[in-house]
Amino acid sequence: MRPFSPPAPLTASVTDEVLANCQKWAENFAWADLPAEPFREFVVVACMDSRQPLKAMLGLHPGDAHFIRNAGGLVTDDVLRSLLVSVHLKGTREIMIIEHTECGMLDLREAEFRSRLEKDYGTYSQGPAHFGGFTSLEGNVREQVAKVRSHPWFPPEVPVRGFIYDVKTGKISEVR
Repeated sequence: MRPFSPPAPLTASVTDEVLANCQKWAENFAWADLPAEPFREFVVVACMDSRQPLKAMLGLHPGDAHFIRNAGGLVTDDVLRSLLVSVHLKGTREIMIIEHTECGMLDLREAEFRSRLEKDYGTYSQGPAHFGGFTSLEGNVREQVAKVRSHPWFPPEVPVRGFIYDVKTGKISEVR
C-alpha cells in the first residue's frame, strides 16, 4: 500500500488517467478465469468513502467477495436486490455491513440538502426520495443489519453482522 500523498496537479482528467491505467492493466490481464461466485462465499456492504480500502483492510483478494458500496453503506432496495442475487444465485453465505467514523451521511439534514440542490439548480426533482442521512452511527449499523435479517427472502442461517471502521486508527469494531 502506498503512503498517503496528495495527487500531482492534474494535466488531464482523472478519467483519462485511469483509462490509461486500464490499458496497462489489460496488457497483463490474468484473471479471465475468475468465477462470478466469490471464493470466500462472502459479501460486503459498505460506504463509498475512499478512506475504506476494503480489500486491503479485510485481507481479501480479487475473486474472494462481492462488494456493494453506496453513500452511507445503506441497505437500500437496490442493495437488497444485489444481496438477494449474491446469496441465492452466487452462493454467498455471509454478509458483512461496514460503516465508518466521520461519515458524510451522519447528521445530514435532508431537507436542507434538498433545498440547497433546488436553489443551486432551480429545479425540483422527485428523486431520490431519501438521501439516507442518520444521527447515530451505531444505531444506523443496527438498522441496516435489521433490514437484511428481517427480509423474508434471506435464509435465517446466513449471518449478517455490522461493523464500524475508524478512519483515524484503521480499527474495526463490531456493533451488537
